[in-house]
Amino acid sequence: MSETTCSRRDFIRRNALAGMAVAGMPFVNAGAVSVKNDKALRIAVFDVDATPPVGSYLTYDRMIGSYDLGLRAKGIVLSGADAPIVLCAVDWIGIANESQDVFKQTLADAAHTTPDRVAVHVLHQHDAPICDFSAEKALKASGIAPQSFDGAFARQLLERLGKAVEEALTRQQDITRIGLGKAPVYQVASNRRIVKNGKVGAMRATACKDTALRDEPEGLVDPDVTLISFWNEQSPIAVLTFYATHPQSYYLTGVANPDFPGIARFYRQLAVPDALHVHFNGAGGNIGAGKYNDGSHENRLVLAQRLADGMERAWRNSVVTPVSAAEVSWQTLPVLLPTVKEMEEQVERQIKTADMRFLSNNMPKLVWLKRRQSGTAINISCLTAGKARVLFMPGELFVEYQLAAKAFRPELAISMAAYGDYGPFYIGTKDAYAQGGYEISVSPVTSEAEEMLMDTIRQLLR
Repeated sequence: MSETTCSRRDFIRRNALAGMAVAGMPFVNAGAVSVKNDKALRIAVFDVDATPPVGSYLTYDRMIGSYDLGLRAKGIVLSGADAPIVLCAVDWIGIANESQDVFKQTLADAAHTTPDRVAVHVLHQHDAPICDFSAEKALKASGIAPQSFDGAFARQLLERLGKAVEEALTRQQDITRIGLGKAPVYQVASNRRIVKNGKVGAMRATACKDTALRDEPEGLVDPDVTLISFWNEQSPIAVLTFYATHPQSYYLTGVANPDFPGIARFYRQLAVPDALHVHFNGAGGNIGAGKYNDGSHENRLVLAQRLADGMERAWRNSVVTPVSAAEVSWQTLPVLLPTVKEMEEQVERQIKTADMRFLSNNMPKLVWLKRRQSGTAINISCLTAGKARVLFMPGELFVEYQLAAKAFRPELAISMAAYGDYGPFYIGTKDAYAQGGYEISVSPVTSEAEEMLMDTIRQLLR
């Protein structure tokens, strides 16, 4: 067993055992809502085209066209368990800082709820837009064209999203049952970080042409796709899936596309046509398809089919049981992540001469660092629905957090959606910060994040 495997397993075991020592303590949180009532549980679904027009900027290139499937913003509204709960997944690379605030407020207003009961996440496709209204303002104030941060299309999407949610609420359906399933996905996910002698010696990119790196072991991953379905008696209304990996097969094409997770979602939408399929990216910050993907364009279909196969088996494996509004709740805790203070100055020095790729990768971090210093926290939330728990996390979280959460409460069906507020970018484990590597070198967060996040996860899962 390698030193790397030991340290990763130690992380999961350490955090699972740390939670067990306090699991019997009551969780008291003034901001948490756990409502017991006899109201009917209801669901509304929405699905909006999130593809920008040709000629606008994607994250790294000017857009020259769109893939047949385009990009989507999909979600659900759950009503009946106190104020409505909104879950939204968008085929973009990131939604950060002020844009998170505005997206949540828009969806909250449309659903007649509060922003703290809204989760907005991306799937992190790279041939897709990035959105940060704070970065847009900062660049304009410095006399720099916002390029990829031009928010004109995002504001149009917000208007359409709000209207879609309002219209969806006129077509709500009762939810009487919930389905929970999971299944392993074969030959898609692999760990990007190749560690030798306690240090990262290479990063296995999501499209990896180096055969020696592809020959390295798969490494630590969460092999399972998890699935939650909501039913009105015998009819499925919505299917939510969660799987942790970077979603790239190949990119930097200028063609907006949802990549292989979006194609897999489309396959499953065709297979279960009457239930809206919403997919979330899990804690895939250090995970990609690199072991199984040399970047050949044909691999997009192969990876999509493999993920869709796992989704299908999770659907078939699902156990469907009655559920009521009394079994649904939403809890939220604010987190002030620890910061790399010198990074703010480093980024600011380069802004005026930087190219678009640098700005796309660094402006949200810069804005987040400033917001963090002003005391602005990021909310971490947990949806309870029967035996299901879904954690909604920020940034490009490492997979160890997802595995530790599942190990902490193995009797529950736990899923995780990362890539919420994109401001913090990569969030590693304490061991990872000692190992170094690309993700750590560009992270604006320090190793103290592990204790803070795991404590929050344990509180929410109690």
